[in-house]
Amino acid sequence: MNKKRYILVTGASSGIGYHSLFALRDSGFSVIASVRKTEDVKRVEEEGFTVVQIDLDDSDSITEGVEEVKQICGGRLYGLFNNGAFGQPGAVEDLSREVLRAQFETNLFGTHELTVKLLPMMIEAGEGRIVQNSSVLGFAALRYRGAYNASKFALEGLSDTLRLELEGTGVYVSIIEPGPIRSSFRKNALKKFLENIDYKNSRLKDRYEDKLKQLESSEDAPFTLGPEAVAKALLHALESPKPKIRYRVTFPTHLFFWLKKLLSDSLMDRILKRVE
Repeated sequence: MNKKRYILVTGASSGIGYHSLFALRDSGFSVIASVRKTEDVKRVEEEGFTVVQIDLDDSDSITEGVEEVKQICGGRLYGLFNNGAFGQPGAVEDLSREVLRAQFETNLFGTHELTVKLLPMMIEAGEGRIVQNSSVLGFAALRYRGAYNASKFALEGLSDTLRLELEGTGVYVSIIEPGPIRSSFRKNALKKFLENIDYKNSRLKDRYEDKLKQLESSEDAPFTLGPEAVAKALLHALESPKPKIRYRVTFPTHLFFWLKKLLSDSLMDRILKRVE
């Protein structure tokens, strides 16, 4: 019988996913890295990892990737870290249907499809861990982040339901809610903003000018932590006999969690509108 504990990590080419590969390997897991771009496959393989190429926007790619994962792990996958995602900035009124759909294709629909195709292996084995990388923006909405907010709110709702439905299977679902983490997230968000938001013709043009300066800045946001903070939560979710349902990472996540519990919606809005 295959005794190795195989973990699949999506979005493993950079940032949180990339750092998690090393943390998992150092903890004794057999790591399978999932990347989207062909040029990232060789680079991550050269670090000594097994790599599968999966595009979460493409069902055929997901199906092929799942079959490859099954071959690698011998049909016994212990864990899935759904980390692959991106952020689409822009005010809700400036989001086209197509742009909003693209955000959901990666952050929700592709993640869901991959999860349910891998889930039978875990259920059959009677054990498994699904760890969803959400965000502080999965429960606290901020201006000009509506597409990302909506995708992460949806991911949390779907994950909560899945957790309830998996009772008694030995498969646990945990959600990590990071605040600001040092990664390529802001750089990628800037690219998506310039591609998809016609900010020069927007009612909010002046606000966007300020947002662009933030996205272009190389300075960390307040309370930013390194990706090792997420890896620590991930390892607990995978290794603990009683994993937490939610792992809140960074001070802003803890702060907003308690403020939402204690304050009225209108007062909470006043605070959130001060955050840019």
